[in-house]
Amino acid sequence: MKISIKYFIATIALLITVGSCTSDFEEMNTNPNKPTEVSPQYLLPQALQTSIDNYWGNKNRNERVNFDHAMSWIGHLTRNIYENEGDNYNVQPSVNIKNWEVFYSDALINFQKIIENSSADSKTPNSNYEGIGIGMRAWGFSLLTDIWGAVPYKSALAGTSAEPVYSPTYDSQEVVYAGIIEDLKVANEKLDPAGAAVKGDIMFGGKILLWKKFFNSLRFKLLNRQAHLVSSSSAEMQTMLDNPSTYPMIENKLEIAQLKYGAVPTNNPWNDILIQQGRTDWNISSTLVDKLKELTDPRLTVYAVPGNLSGGVISGHPNGLPGEIATKYLGYSAIINPAIFAQTTSPAVLMNHAELLFTKSEAALEGNTTGDAQALFEAGIIAAFDQYGLTVPDGYIAQLGAVSKDNIMTQKWIALFGQGIEAWTEYRRTGYPVMPAADPRAKFQNDGVLPTRLVYPSTEYSLNGVQVKEAESLNAGLDNMKTKMWWVEN
Repeated sequence: MKISIKYFIATIALLITVGSCTSDFEEMNTNPNKPTEVSPQYLLPQALQTSIDNYWGNKNRNERVNFDHAMSWIGHLTRNIYENEGDNYNVQPSVNIKNWEVFYSDALINFQKIIENSSADSKTPNSNYEGIGIGMRAWGFSLLTDIWGAVPYKSALAGTSAEPVYSPTYDSQEVVYAGIIEDLKVANEKLDPAGAAVKGDIMFGGKILLWKKFFNSLRFKLLNRQAHLVSSSSAEMQTMLDNPSTYPMIENKLEIAQLKYGAVPTNNPWNDILIQQGRTDWNISSTLVDKLKELTDPRLTVYAVPGNLSGGVISGHPNGLPGEIATKYLGYSAIINPAIFAQTTSPAVLMNHAELLFTKSEAALEGNTTGDAQALFEAGIIAAFDQYGLTVPDGYIAQLGAVSKDNIMTQKWIALFGQGIEAWTEYRRTGYPVMPAADPRAKFQNDGVLPTRLVYPSTEYSLNGVQVKEAESLNAGLDNMKTKMWWVEN
């Protein structure tokens, strides 16, 4: 598998094992400029930035599953050119290759090194670094399995172990979920706000309690996602709710899990794409615009600004239009609000407060936990508005009617603007929100089926062919973009 060969590509320093002619000269022969281990404080910022960049919308073409593909598939964005880069359900082979490599080499390899270099039996034990590494490794695997299904998991990071594995086996999505849910529990146990300090934390500034809240919120979400399949999930979710001091979760917008960027060159990738590169390929999808207008939802002017030829009117255009038609909307369809989403310092959100509240509401509605589903639903809406400094307008909640699966998932979909992968996952899982019929002018590939997953990269077939073929049986379907994921409800 390619990731095992490229083990150190994403790290900050080259790790070289320095040998010694004899044990007597070991100290003399050690070069201090070529360390055998890199401190977690130097690995952590690199691991966080590169993995989150790729999740949010990489500056490089063909490394943007979220920005180019998922956000179009879920009706947040659309294209006025290059519709074959996701908008019409086409996925270039290089997208599969690049994202697979980056998620493994940046999101996982580096977090694994942080775990190894801070564990109790390492030279520099620090349970807080170890907990962050374990939790972020789980986050990385959650993305991989939700995008591809079965993935190399248990043996994926053993390329440089004492007994290296160069052709790691694939594990089913069910197995991966069980593993990462347990890892998130372990991460929570490892993290101690009163424990050793950490450096290099560009996400939470060393505030360990916020890491605990993020990882517990993520764990609750994953438990809810599998609750209809794994009977123990309900009890585990309820235990978390009943013990908030042990399992603290995100409570307000100040605790949102997000990476706040700095100036160039560490600027937000959307700023690089839309402002620095001057790209104008993306518009707001009419699916989102029409829904927000239907609800008289003030978030419309948060998410979008009018096209410069629109006369100040915010309107979108349908997904999947051929380039010769879509290009006519350039300047007329709304664009992403650059003041909110494309400043150099605009954050990349991994999980917001509203998402957690809507998840809690769904769990209560389904009878998997106790709690007032309606109250949690309304709290989710309030949190989604508050994230952008807005107050819910009078009558907004009343017009939605009583809490329902459709209502919860529709409001979650609106609140997940920017988090296309999560919105895509929730739509694939539940079938909500109900999407409008395709425009008759649209020309979709994949037989018109909204992609259910990505296909495995061609590099896996050339470097790990036997194992990747086994993945088809684990996914219970062919390696295409129509095979359903394990957690689908219907």
